[in-house]
Amino acid sequence: MSRLKDIYVSEIIPKLRNDYSYKSTMQVPEIKKVVVNMGLGEAIQNVKILDSAVTELGLITGQKPVITKAKKSIATFKLREGMPIGCMVTLRRDHMYEFLDRLINISLARVRDFKGVSGKAFDGKGNYTLGIKDQLIFPEINYDNVDKIKGMNITIVTSAKTDEEGKALLKYLGMPFRN
Repeated sequence: MSRLKDIYVSEIIPKLRNDYSYKSTMQVPEIKKVVVNMGLGEAIQNVKILDSAVTELGLITGQKPVITKAKKSIATFKLREGMPIGCMVTLRRDHMYEFLDRLINISLARVRDFKGVSGKAFDGKGNYTLGIKDQLIFPEINYDNVDKIKGMNITIVTSAKTDEEGKALLKYLGMPFRN
């Protein structure tokens, strides 16, 4: 069992049951999955950017990314339906907890002038999305092999019914919210 899951089971479930007075342990919100997505609009002109993004995302998550394709054609962007424009990884179970542990405790601390993540990026159903501007904050990435700085979106899907419950869950897991 990963360190973060062990903390969740032993410490966070009793705290959340006490805070929100759940009758059953099964009512306590949990993290369902983590989706890491890299959208690369530049991949239309340069396919090598997509290849490097796939290898970097594989290093960061420890899982092979899926290449996402355009759903519809947009003439102004010279984009045709079916062209590869990004990559994504869905993490579940132990891989998810390991990734979140590394993200919260190591990677976010490496962000320059870091004051915490926004507490307003919830979607109304307890899910949280975090945008990262560059992939260099992850220790798995070697600076010498990076040709272009690429950002990514990290979506944490929870079973919480409200944003308040989702924020409490993430705060107990160690997510550094600034508000």
